[in-house]
Amino acid sequence: MRKVIVYTADPCARCGRAKALLARRGILYEEVNLTKDADGRAELASRTGLMTFPQIVVDDAVIGGFDDLVVADGDGRLDVLLAA
Repeated sequence: MRKVIVYTADPCARCGRAKALLARRGILYEEVNLTKDADGRAELASRTGLMTFPQIVVDDAVIGGFDDLVVADGDGRLDVLLAA
């Protein structure tokens, strides 16, 4: 099973929507809240090249934010990443 990580911050409505989409699909994920973790935010930016939340990562594949997750879910790429 692939490891799905959702990087979040508070408050973040899109983070909640991303987690809800994954939950509806029955996809287990680990949430990493970086609200008060400046080092974690820097590491995430280094890893993904992005500083917005949420950021969704499947193993080493960066999906991106909520809008990217919706697109990946709609076009089947999310299923491919989870099955790989």
